Amino acid sequence: MTPNMMTRQQAQATPTISNREYARRRRDLMAQLEADSIAIVPSASEKIRNRDCEYPFRQDSDFYYLTGFAEPDAVLILMPGRTKHGQCILFCRDRDPTMELWNGYRAGPEGACEDYGADDAFPVGDIDDILPGLLEGRERVYYAMGRNADFDRKVMSWVNVIRSKVRAGAHPPGEFLDLDHILHDLRLYKSAAEIRIMHKAGKISANAHVRAMQFCKPGVMEYQLEAEILHEFALNGARHPAYSTIVGAGKNGCILHYIDNNSKIKDGDLILIDAGCELEHYAADITRTFPANGKFSKEQKALYNVVLKAQLAAIKTIKPGGHWNQAHDVTVKVITEGLIELGLLKGELKKLIAKEAYRDFYMHRAGHWLGMDVHDVGDYKVANKWRVLEEGMVMTVEPGIYVAPDNTKVAKKWRGIGIRIEDDVVVTKDGYKVLTDDVPKTVDAIEALMAGANS
Repeated sequence: MTPNMMTRQQAQATPTISNREYARRRRDLMAQLEADSIAIVPSASEKIRNRDCEYPFRQDSDFYYLTGFAEPDAVLILMPGRTKHGQCILFCRDRDPTMELWNGYRAGPEGACEDYGADDAFPVGDIDDILPGLLEGRERVYYAMGRNADFDRKVMSWVNVIRSKVRAGAHPPGEFLDLDHILHDLRLYKSAAEIRIMHKAGKISANAHVRAMQFCKPGVMEYQLEAEILHEFALNGARHPAYSTIVGAGKNGCILHYIDNNSKIKDGDLILIDAGCELEHYAADITRTFPANGKFSKEQKALYNVVLKAQLAAIKTIKPGGHWNQAHDVTVKVITEGLIELGLLKGELKKLIAKEAYRDFYMHRAGHWLGMDVHDVGDYKVANKWRVLEEGMVMTVEPGIYVAPDNTKVAKKWRGIGIRIEDDVVVTKDGYKVLTDDVPKTVDAIEALMAGANS
């Protein structure tokens, strides 16, 4: 099979979200809203990068979750109780042959109904004339106030149109409620279709990490490894990364969000790569750390195995009925034990954990929710207690050890070593499934992979 044939088949196999599922999401959301309410969800807008050039457009995650509609300058209106299942109205750009010639095709209001399942649709240019009428008589407005100042002003202007007509009998909404809490709780639980997409994104991202390991050798630039990763993403249908790719060689691996990626890789460096693709608006998030020359030094290996032990132990805690913070607690215990054993920390385990002595080396939490956003939505605590894990939740597990190059409290041989190991894990009915296990992470497997690439 040629590479091009493989790419076409892989692209055809990419799972998607059906219009039926988007409709179900809207129904599920409206079922939790008051019958006399209205919900307003704006799309993202295009952003100027420089002069006449825009950044690549990426739809707002909440808007896309409910519509699958990828065009800018649109507004979704949901009106529970207006019909049996509630009514979905979409305002979007009208068809314009001239603009479409320059910038690409538009669905238009007709396409919004036919192709995206809206009950009704109107040109977004008419929204000021139409939306006040939809708001009139509704008691409550569900809207994410404070996220977009410009759109906040538009919402208030529409409400004020109704307020100005109170003496004529108009009835303006009396209450604003935050939509985020309800909507984001729905997004936290991934459907079977969402998990299939995230699994595919994980596989593509895992292959990209393998490719980077195989390409790496002393003397190449960090950005060359980044290029290999992005190439693998795009080759398999994921045209964009889910976040800025981190390629940190040597001491750069101790910078948690290092994205300069412009240093030359030296013999003896560890390379920390944190990279994941976005596929069908869903993120993967993988970190691997490996030696530039294909062989871990004694100190690198010792610290690496502590991090790996912590990650494996944390993953095993993930199951329905467990709570969010269990994985982090396990990583703290294992890492602190390992640092004591290696002599980087001195003292009694419980006391060191109590005073958070590990934070000199491990300063972040063990993971985060994952989904349409790489740091996905969803509460981590409910009623001030750590959230109980349930089937369909997806999270990262990513412990690390970072010995700052200027940390004079430890022997010089440890300084400048940064290690993180991260995988994406879904809570299943009976436990967990790792979505990103196609990239090696034991010392022996990494060294064997790199040795085979250089043989």
